[in-house]
Amino acid sequence: MKNPGPINISIVQAPLQWGDKEKNLNYFNQKLEHLRAKTDLVILPEMFSTGFVTDSQKIADPVDGPVTRWMGEQAKKLSCVVTGSIAITEKDKIYNRLVWMRPDGSYETTDKRHLFRMANEHHHYTSGSNKLIVELKGWKIRPLICYDLRFPVWGRNRMMDGVHEYDMVFYVANWPSARIHMWDTLLQARAIENQAYCIGVNRIGADGNGIEHNGHSMVCDPKGQVILSAPESREFAGSIELDYDKLAAYRRSFAVGLDWDNFSIEES
Repeated sequence: MKNPGPINISIVQAPLQWGDKEKNLNYFNQKLEHLRAKTDLVILPEMFSTGFVTDSQKIADPVDGPVTRWMGEQAKKLSCVVTGSIAITEKDKIYNRLVWMRPDGSYETTDKRHLFRMANEHHHYTSGSNKLIVELKGWKIRPLICYDLRFPVWGRNRMMDGVHEYDMVFYVANWPSARIHMWDTLLQARAIENQAYCIGVNRIGADGNGIEHNGHSMVCDPKGQVILSAPESREFAGSIELDYDKLAAYRRSFAVGLDWDNFSIEES
Protein backbone atom coordinates (compact mmCIF):
# COMPACT_ATOMS: atom_id res chain seq x y z
CA MET A 1 0.00 0.00 0.00
CA LYS A 2 1.31 3.44 -0.93
CA ASN A 3 2.37 5.72 1.92
CA PRO A 4 0.41 8.92 2.60
CA GLY A 5 1.91 12.07 1.16
CA PRO A 6 3.46 14.89 3.18
CA ILE A 7 1.35 16.93 5.58
CA ASN A 8 1.69 20.62 6.45
CA ILE A 9 1.33 21.51 10.13
CA SER A 10 0.98 25.04 11.52
CA ILE A 11 1.50 25.90 15.19
CA VAL A 12 0.56 29.12 16.99
CA GLN A 13 2.43 30.12 20.16
CA ALA A 14 0.51 32.98 21.73
CA PRO A 15 -0.04 35.16 24.78
CA LEU A 16 -3.53 34.53 26.17
CA GLN A 17 -5.73 37.16 27.81
CA TRP A 18 -7.06 35.83 31.11
CA GLY A 19 -10.70 34.81 30.72
CA ASP A 20 -11.30 37.19 27.80
CA LYS A 21 -12.71 35.19 24.89
CA GLU A 22 -13.33 38.20 22.68
CA LYS A 23 -9.74 39.46 22.86
CA ASN A 24 -8.28 36.00 22.38
CA LEU A 25 -10.43 35.14 19.38
CA ASN A 26 -9.68 38.51 17.79
CA TYR A 27 -5.99 37.82 18.30
CA PHE A 28 -6.23 34.43 16.62
CA ASN A 29 -8.29 35.91 13.79
CA GLN A 30 -5.29 38.08 12.96
CA LYS A 31 -2.70 35.33 13.42
CA LEU A 32 -4.54 32.78 11.31
CA GLU A 33 -5.01 35.33 8.54
CA HIS A 34 -1.24 35.06 7.95
CA LEU A 35 -1.57 31.29 7.46
CA ARG A 36 -3.55 31.65 4.26
CA ALA A 37 -0.81 29.74 2.46
CA LYS A 38 -1.92 26.13 2.21
CA THR A 39 -1.82 24.24 5.48
CA ASP A 40 -3.53 21.03 6.54
CA LEU A 41 -3.69 21.49 10.31
CA VAL A 42 -3.55 24.48 12.66
CA ILE A 43 -2.78 23.68 16.32
CA LEU A 44 -3.66 26.26 18.99
CA PRO A 45 -2.66 26.11 22.69
CA GLU A 46 -4.63 24.56 25.54
CA MET A 47 -7.68 26.67 26.51
CA PHE A 48 -6.74 29.14 23.79
CA SER A 49 -9.85 31.29 24.24
CA THR A 50 -9.42 31.94 27.97
CA GLY A 51 -6.09 30.76 29.34
CA PHE A 52 -5.93 28.06 32.01
CA VAL A 53 -8.76 29.44 34.16
CA THR A 54 -9.78 26.90 36.80
CA ASP A 55 -12.95 28.79 37.77
CA SER A 56 -14.65 26.77 35.09
CA GLN A 57 -18.21 27.99 35.70
CA LYS A 58 -17.24 31.47 34.50
CA ILE A 59 -15.68 30.46 31.20
CA ALA A 60 -17.24 27.19 30.03
CA ASP A 61 -19.04 27.13 26.70
CA PRO A 62 -21.98 24.87 25.92
CA VAL A 63 -21.51 22.12 23.38
CA ASP A 64 -21.57 23.80 19.93
CA GLY A 65 -21.12 27.16 21.67
CA PRO A 66 -19.51 30.36 20.31
CA VAL A 67 -15.88 29.19 20.46
CA THR A 68 -16.66 25.89 18.73
CA ARG A 69 -18.53 27.82 16.03
CA TRP A 70 -15.56 30.17 15.67
CA MET A 71 -13.31 27.14 15.12
CA GLY A 72 -15.68 25.96 12.40
CA GLU A 73 -15.54 29.34 10.69
CA GLN A 74 -11.74 29.36 10.75
CA ALA A 75 -11.48 25.78 9.49
CA LYS A 76 -13.78 26.60 6.58
CA LYS A 77 -11.94 29.82 5.78
CA LEU A 78 -8.53 28.15 5.81
CA SER A 79 -9.72 24.86 4.26
CA CYS A 80 -7.91 22.90 6.96
CA VAL A 81 -8.43 21.31 10.36
CA VAL A 82 -8.24 23.70 13.33
CA THR A 83 -7.68 22.24 16.79
CA GLY A 84 -7.10 23.33 20.39
CA SER A 85 -8.79 22.88 23.76
CA ILE A 86 -11.55 24.89 25.44
CA ALA A 87 -13.72 24.58 28.54
CA ILE A 88 -16.98 22.82 27.64
CA THR A 89 -20.01 22.16 29.83
CA GLU A 90 -22.06 19.05 29.09
CA LYS A 91 -24.69 17.35 31.25
CA ASP A 92 -23.79 19.37 34.37
CA LYS A 93 -20.07 18.52 34.00
CA ILE A 94 -17.25 20.69 32.69
CA TYR A 95 -14.39 19.33 30.61
CA ASN A 96 -11.08 20.64 29.30
CA ARG A 97 -11.96 19.48 25.80
CA LEU A 98 -9.90 19.38 22.65
CA VAL A 99 -11.94 19.98 19.50
CA TRP A 100 -10.74 18.62 16.16
CA MET A 101 -12.66 20.84 13.74
CA ARG A 102 -12.81 20.02 10.03
CA PRO A 103 -13.52 22.48 7.19
CA ASP A 104 -16.97 20.96 6.58
CA GLY A 105 -18.03 21.75 10.17
CA SER A 106 -17.87 18.17 11.42
CA TYR A 107 -15.68 17.60 14.45
CA GLU A 108 -14.45 15.13 17.04
CA THR A 109 -13.39 15.69 20.62
CA THR A 110 -11.27 14.28 23.40
CA ASP A 111 -11.21 15.39 27.03
CA LYS A 112 -8.11 15.94 29.15
CA ARG A 113 -7.47 12.68 30.98
CA HIS A 114 -5.04 13.85 33.68
CA LEU A 115 -6.18 16.96 35.53
CA PHE A 116 -3.50 19.16 37.08
CA ARG A 117 -4.16 18.78 40.79
CA MET A 118 -1.43 21.26 41.77
CA ALA A 119 -3.74 23.97 40.38
CA ASN A 120 -6.90 22.18 41.63
CA GLU A 121 -8.04 21.46 38.08
CA HIS A 122 -9.53 18.18 39.34
CA HIS A 123 -11.90 20.15 41.59
CA HIS A 124 -13.35 22.13 38.69
CA TYR A 125 -13.21 19.83 35.68
CA THR A 126 -14.15 16.23 34.94
CA SER A 127 -11.50 13.84 33.69
CA GLY A 128 -11.93 12.37 30.23
CA SER A 129 -11.67 8.73 29.24
CA ASN A 130 -12.06 8.66 25.46
CA LYS A 131 -9.00 7.84 23.41
CA LEU A 132 -9.09 9.72 20.13
CA ILE A 133 -7.09 8.93 17.02
CA VAL A 134 -8.07 10.96 13.97
CA GLU A 135 -7.05 10.64 10.34
CA LEU A 136 -5.91 13.46 8.08
CA LYS A 137 -4.53 12.91 4.57
CA GLY A 138 -3.89 9.29 5.49
CA TRP A 139 -1.94 10.19 8.65
CA LYS A 140 -3.16 8.82 11.98
CA ILE A 141 -2.92 11.46 14.68
CA ARG A 142 -3.27 11.32 18.49
CA PRO A 143 -4.26 14.61 20.22
CA LEU A 144 -3.53 15.09 23.96
CA ILE A 145 -3.60 17.94 26.46
CA CYS A 146 -0.83 19.44 28.64
CA TYR A 147 -0.47 17.40 31.88
CA ASP A 148 -1.18 14.22 29.86
CA LEU A 149 2.42 14.61 28.65
CA ARG A 150 3.67 13.31 32.00
CA PHE A 151 1.76 10.03 31.66
CA PRO A 152 3.34 8.02 28.84
CA VAL A 153 1.05 5.00 29.14
CA TRP A 154 -2.05 7.02 28.23
CA GLY A 155 -0.40 8.31 25.06
CA ARG A 156 1.49 5.14 24.14
CA ASN A 157 1.62 4.04 20.55
CA ARG A 158 0.88 0.38 19.76
CA MET A 159 1.34 -2.06 16.91
CA MET A 160 -2.02 -3.22 15.60
CA ASP A 161 -1.69 -6.15 13.20
CA GLY A 162 1.81 -5.00 12.29
CA VAL A 163 0.80 -1.36 11.78
CA HIS A 164 1.53 1.56 14.09
CA GLU A 165 -1.63 2.87 15.73
CA TYR A 166 -0.63 6.47 15.03
CA ASP A 167 1.99 8.48 13.12
CA MET A 168 1.88 11.78 14.99
CA VAL A 169 1.07 12.79 18.56
CA PHE A 170 0.60 16.37 19.74
CA TYR A 171 0.08 18.15 23.05
CA VAL A 172 -1.61 21.53 23.49
CA ALA A 173 -0.55 23.22 26.71
CA ASN A 174 -0.31 26.04 29.25
CA TRP A 175 3.02 24.76 30.57
CA PRO A 176 4.86 27.21 32.90
CA SER A 177 8.42 28.44 32.51
CA ALA A 178 9.41 27.01 35.88
CA ARG A 179 9.11 23.46 34.51
CA ILE A 180 9.97 24.05 30.87
CA HIS A 181 12.99 21.71 30.96
CA MET A 182 10.58 18.85 31.64
CA TRP A 183 8.37 19.94 28.73
CA ASP A 184 11.34 19.93 26.35
CA THR A 185 12.59 16.57 27.55
CA LEU A 186 9.24 14.78 27.62
CA LEU A 187 8.24 15.91 24.13
CA GLN A 188 11.45 14.45 22.72
CA ALA A 189 10.98 11.29 24.76
CA ARG A 190 7.42 10.80 23.47
CA ALA A 191 8.68 11.04 19.88
CA ILE A 192 11.42 8.48 20.51
CA GLU A 193 9.40 5.93 22.46
CA ASN A 194 6.42 6.06 20.09
CA GLN A 195 8.37 6.25 16.79
CA ALA A 196 6.16 9.14 15.74
CA TYR A 197 6.38 12.84 15.08
CA CYS A 198 5.63 14.70 18.33
CA ILE A 199 4.40 18.29 18.53
CA GLY A 200 3.96 20.56 21.54
CA VAL A 201 2.12 23.89 21.34
CA ASN A 202 2.41 26.07 24.43
CA ARG A 203 1.40 29.62 25.38
CA ILE A 204 3.61 32.54 26.41
CA GLY A 205 3.22 35.37 28.94
CA ALA A 206 1.89 35.65 32.48
CA ASP A 207 -1.54 34.26 33.30
CA GLY A 208 -4.09 35.72 35.70
CA ASN A 209 -2.30 34.13 38.64
CA GLY A 210 1.03 35.68 37.69
CA ILE A 211 2.48 32.38 36.44
CA GLU A 212 4.92 32.90 33.58
CA HIS A 213 4.99 30.85 30.39
CA ASN A 214 7.80 30.95 27.83
CA GLY A 215 6.50 28.74 25.05
CA HIS A 216 9.12 26.33 23.72
CA SER A 217 6.58 25.10 21.19
CA MET A 218 8.26 22.56 18.94
CA VAL A 219 8.03 19.76 16.42
CA CYS A 220 10.17 16.65 16.98
CA ASP A 221 10.90 13.94 14.44
CA PRO A 222 10.63 10.24 15.41
CA LYS A 223 14.26 10.24 16.60
CA GLY A 224 13.46 13.04 19.06
CA GLN A 225 15.33 15.66 17.06
CA VAL A 226 13.74 19.13 17.14
CA ILE A 227 12.96 20.14 13.55
CA LEU A 228 10.91 23.27 14.30
CA SER A 229 11.29 25.43 17.41
CA ALA A 230 9.37 28.59 18.28
CA PRO A 231 11.46 31.41 19.78
CA GLU A 232 11.37 31.58 23.56
CA SER A 233 8.78 33.95 25.06
CA ARG A 234 7.83 35.35 21.65
CA GLU A 235 4.72 35.09 19.54
CA PHE A 236 5.07 32.60 16.73
CA ALA A 237 2.88 31.30 13.93
CA GLY A 238 4.74 29.00 11.60
CA SER A 239 4.42 25.88 9.49
CA ILE A 240 6.40 22.78 8.65
CA GLU A 241 5.92 19.96 6.15
CA LEU A 242 6.27 16.47 7.60
CA ASP A 243 7.36 13.59 5.38
CA TYR A 244 5.67 10.22 5.87
CA ASP A 245 8.22 8.40 3.72
CA LYS A 246 11.00 9.40 6.15
CA LEU A 247 8.91 8.14 9.08
CA ALA A 248 8.20 4.83 7.34
CA ALA A 249 11.85 4.35 6.36
CA TYR A 250 13.00 4.91 9.93
CA ARG A 251 10.43 2.48 11.28
CA ARG A 252 11.61 -0.16 8.80
CA SER A 253 15.30 0.35 9.59
CA PHE A 254 14.79 0.30 13.35
CA ALA A 255 11.71 -1.83 13.93
CA VAL A 256 11.49 -1.42 17.71
CA GLY A 257 7.69 -1.33 17.46
CA LEU A 258 7.65 -5.06 16.80
CA ASP A 259 9.03 -5.58 20.32
CA TRP A 260 6.69 -3.20 22.15
CA ASP A 261 4.77 -4.73 25.05
CA ASN A 262 1.10 -5.40 24.48
CA PHE A 263 -1.18 -3.78 27.03
CA SER A 264 -4.64 -2.36 27.56
CA ILE A 265 -5.83 0.65 29.55
CA GLU A 266 -9.01 0.77 31.56
CA GLU A 267 -10.86 3.76 30.12
CA SER A 268 -13.13 4.74 32.98
